[in-house]
Amino acid sequence: MAPLSRRLLLTSSVSASVALALAACADTGADGQAVSSATGGVDFDTAVASGPVASEEAVAASTWASAVKATGKLRTGGTKTSQVFSIEDPATGKLTGFDAGLAMALARYIIGGDSPASLLEVTQVSSDTRETFLINGNVDAVIATYTITPERAEKISFAGPYYSSGQIVMVTSDNSEITGVESLDGKKVAVQSNSTSADALADKTPGAQPVPFETHSACVAALTAGQVEAYVVDQALALSEIVSNDALKIVGDPFTDDPYGIGLPKDSDAQAFVNTFLEEIAADGTWDSIWQATIGTILGGSAPEPPAVGSVPGSETA
Repeated sequence: MAPLSRRLLLTSSVSASVALALAACADTGADGQAVSSATGGVDFDTAVASGPVASEEAVAASTWASAVKATGKLRTGGTKTSQVFSIEDPATGKLTGFDAGLAMALARYIIGGDSPASLLEVTQVSSDTRETFLINGNVDAVIATYTITPERAEKISFAGPYYSSGQIVMVTSDNSEITGVESLDGKKVAVQSNSTSADALADKTPGAQPVPFETHSACVAALTAGQVEAYVVDQALALSEIVSNDALKIVGDPFTDDPYGIGLPKDSDAQAFVNTFLEEIAADGTWDSIWQATIGTILGGSAPEPPAVGSVPGSETA
């Protein structure tokens, strides 16, 4: 795979915008709202608001969903700094991105109404704090490019998977020596602590020297400053980074399959309820529309098929 840089990604985004300008037709979302069918040309707010709303009976049958509806807010652990998945506009406070869109759609699915963004309350979490926030009841769910693993599933429950990503190698734009994970033998490589990156790196290139940092931004800063020679990170975070950072590029192909899930309280009825939501938005096109409005503006092309819920270890239904 040729290195992916901000310039290449922006070219894809421009192409998507041109496609939108040429498109003359539109699809209709689950609630009858018009949603453009052009690649990467779906309006984010329209995509989120076109999703389904659960029946009163379905919500009442779930203790978890009933508690969320009673408060009028879905409290999620997430991020506000991931450009493609969940980014906050500092001027308006508006969140956009694939994870943010799913979270808003889930909030509306439970609570109803015409303003999905107002139903969501996001608390910033890191890879070190996600389980703690769920276990302590600080949030109702975690939607934060959260890879499903059997080890994590011993502490919490996972709905999904709702998206499949993979670990990738990121280097500075002037680095011509590292061309992929196979080039990392003997190199200092940044990884996020308590993420799946360190294990993936050890499995693929045991001779690499992992250097853990607490956050994605700390890993990027270390790479930019030359403290490390590469950064192994989930592809989704890498894409978000290079959209706005000319100093970095992606090299090689993803070398793992990382299924994202929605983290939920253990021993609750949340998993079954949220899995039903994921199945419904996959069936009615809402998932596709949110992908087109977010990831699709960067990658272009058609949306992939959503992964089947319960299809990976750690996501099995209770």
